[in-house]
Amino acid sequence: MANVTKADFIAQVAAQAGTDKTTVAAVIKAFEETVAATVKRGDSIVLTGFLKFEQGQRKAGTARNPQTGEAVKTKAKKYPKVSAGTSLKKIVNNESPAPKLAKA
Repeated sequence: MANVTKADFIAQVAAQAGTDKTTVAAVIKAFEETVAATVKRGDSIVLTGFLKFEQGQRKAGTARNPQTGEAVKTKAKKYPKVSAGTSLKKIVNNESPAPKLAKA
């Protein structure tokens, strides 16, 4: 399995959309900023069948220091949560055909 860098991703989307990399990079940056701001304020974004971005919350509690065994109090925290949608799950599990990609 190979990791796709952000630059590779931008090139692939530009090729698929038939547009330039600068435009795609601006759109991806705007997407990232919009998702971050929306999730930070506690709202969720649902791209039906693909992904869901939302905020999760962990309660305050107690953990153990593995070196000393001492109990340590933990604070309540918020965290970003991303879930795959049904269509994406089906594609990954070969239950549905994957979309064809243009050459980058």
